[in-house]
Amino acid sequence: MEVSVFQALVIAVWIALVMSRSLLGGATLTMRFSPLMTGLIVGIVFGQVSQAMIITAAIQLIYMGVFSPGGQMPSEPAIAAAIAVPVALLSNLEPEAAIGVAVPVGLLGSYLYQFRFFVNTFIMQKFTDKYAEEGNEKMLTTSIIVYPIIASFIIYIPFMFIALYYGAPVIASIVESNSGSVLFHILSVIGGGLAAIGIAVTVYVIGKKSYIAFFLLAYFLAVVFRDLGITMVTYAIFGAIIAFIYVLSKGEGSSTPQVAQGGSAVILDDDDDDY
Repeated sequence: MEVSVFQALVIAVWIALVMSRSLLGGATLTMRFSPLMTGLIVGIVFGQVSQAMIITAAIQLIYMGVFSPGGQMPSEPAIAAAIAVPVALLSNLEPEAAIGVAVPVGLLGSYLYQFRFFVNTFIMQKFTDKYAEEGNEKMLTTSIIVYPIIASFIIYIPFMFIALYYGAPVIASIVESNSGSVLFHILSVIGGGLAAIGIAVTVYVIGKKSYIAFFLLAYFLAVVFRDLGITMVTYAIFGAIIAFIYVLSKGEGSSTPQVAQGGSAVILDDDDDDY
């Protein structure tokens, strides 16, 4: 039970790319806020894509509806997935119990993100202010974009490599030796509760109580048809069709003739009658 140097290095570089926002511009921010892409990379590196995505989907639930005021997350989803998914794969941990690993790791990741900002203040003070005074546009751009990215790589690659290469196997061995114990039963229960909180936050963010009926419909359909083996893609297609019908019905309703206060209908012109 171990993580190879190659596996640890690839995941560490991926996290550095994501956290430095140097990958695909603004798309990197979405990758940081969601663990799904990181889970996919981990699955590819470990050769267990399907199981990695099942675990990552459970982790994703606790981050649904999480806000990031000023870009600061209370927990870092990408870092949480980068550590929790390998641990779960190495120890055959249940997805719900993997949430119990992801939460503290994500919290530690948020402190690392703050440390990166702390380092950036010295970069700004040392280089950016100097180049701004000199009017050196080229070096000013370099100090604002390139130097912080380099600093992020220096911070995240060693930290993530050590955490994955040395830490993940140790955590996985502890998890495997204590699997089936009361402790991991508690972790599974807490993990399921955290996922429910994530879904509840998403419903709250929606902000319209009239839409909760659709959420309840989807939930109970998933429970009732669970034994049929229906995939998430099928549910997504059904959801898209229901959403289309709902939008279409609202559009048809808004285009019906308006009734005047006196009770007589307002006659609308119809160009089709001219043919």
